[in-house]
Amino acid sequence: MDIPEAGLRALRSRAPWTADIGVALLVQAAVSMPWILPRDPRLEPATLPAYLLTTLTVVPLVWRRRAPARVLLAVIAAQGLYGLAVDGPGQTLPYTGLVALYTVAAQAPAPRRRILGALTLAIVFPSAALNTGEARELVFSLIVFTAAYAFGLLTHTRRAYTRAVEDRALQLERTRRIEAEQAAARERARIAREMHDILSHAVSLMIVQAEAGPVAVRTAPERAEAAFDAISETGRDAMVQLRRMLGVLREDEAPGDASRGPQPALAGLPALIERVRAGGLAVTHETTGPDRPLPLDAEATVHRIVQEALTNVVKHARAEHVRVQLDRTEDEVTITVTDDGRGPGSTTGFGLIGIRERAAVHGGTVRTGAGPDGRGFQVHVTLRLVTSQKGVGS
Repeated sequence: MDIPEAGLRALRSRAPWTADIGVALLVQAAVSMPWILPRDPRLEPATLPAYLLTTLTVVPLVWRRRAPARVLLAVIAAQGLYGLAVDGPGQTLPYTGLVALYTVAAQAPAPRRRILGALTLAIVFPSAALNTGEARELVFSLIVFTAAYAFGLLTHTRRAYTRAVEDRALQLERTRRIEAEQAAARERARIAREMHDILSHAVSLMIVQAEAGPVAVRTAPERAEAAFDAISETGRDAMVQLRRMLGVLREDEAPGDASRGPQPALAGLPALIERVRAGGLAVTHETTGPDRPLPLDAEATVHRIVQEALTNVVKHARAEHVRVQLDRTEDEVTITVTDDGRGPGSTTGFGLIGIRERAAVHGGTVRTGAGPDGRGFQVHVTLRLVTSQKGVGS
C-alpha cells in the first residue's frame, strides 16, 4: 500500500526525534546497571536521589542533534552536580559525555566543535584527579573521549562527502535535463526550417505555374500541359520530402521505410533547378572547383540554401533570369544566387533567416543586397568545410 506524501513528510519529521529518544533510552539503560545489578555492601549505596541525578545527565540527549553544543554543556554540568551533590555509584564508562561529544563533533560547526572538544578534554584532568587520581583512569578517559570525538568527526566528513556527491548528482541531472531541452528546441527549430523550406518552395512554384496555366491554355496548350505536369511533380516531391522528414519522428516507423531516405544533396540540384525552370524562370547553373563529394551535412545545407534562394526569387523578385553559381575549394564552398528582378526589398524574412541559420551551423557567412550592377538581388553564402571531412570520398 502506498504511503501518502503527507504521511512520508510526517515520518521524516518524526524520525530524528524517535532516534534521539531511542539513544537516550539506551544510555539510560546503560547507566541504570549499578542500580539494577547486586552491589557489594562496601561500595557507595545506590540511592534514589543518585539515580534521579544520573537520569538528569541523560535527559538532554533527547535534543542532542538540535542543539549539540548546549546539550554537551548541560551534560557536563549535570555530571558535575552529580559528583558534588551525592556520593553515588560510578559508571564503567562516561556514556552521556561520550554521546554528547560525538554529536558535537558530528553536527556542530568547525570553530565550535574544536572549542568544545578542547574544553571536554581539559575537564578530563580534574575529573580523574577528583575521582581516583590514578594515571590509568586519566589515560583511559583521554582515549575514550578522543575516540568519541574522532568518530564524530569521521561521521561529519562522511556526511559532507555524501552531500557533495548528491549535490553533484543533482547538478548533473539538471544539466542533462537542460541539455535535453536545448536539444529538443534545436530539433524543433530544424524541423520548422525544413518544413518552411519544403512547403514554401513547393507552394511558390505551384502558384506561379497555376497562374500561368490559364494563359497557356489559350495560347500554347502544350505549355499548359507542361505546367500542370510540373504542378503535380512539385506537389509529389514536396509530399515525399515531408514524409521523409516527419517519418523520423514516428516511433513505429519500420527501419527500412522509404521515408527515412537520404537528406537532399548536390545531386538533387539539377532536378530542383529544372522544376524552377518549368515555372517560366530562366535559371543557369555553374559549378567550379574540385569535383569531389562534400560532407553529407554540407551537401544538404547547400541544397537547402539554393532552394530557399530560388524560392525567394519566385515569390518576390519578379525576375526573368537567375544565376546559381557554386565555387568550391579545399576548405570552403561559396553559393551565389543572383537575379535580375526588382532589387532588394525586406531582408528580414523567414527565408533569409533560415539561410543565415544554416550557414552559421557551418561557421559560414551570408551577404545579401543588390546585384553586381546595382540591379536585381544577390545572396552570397560562404560555408566552411570541416577539416576532418575534406578527404571523404576522395
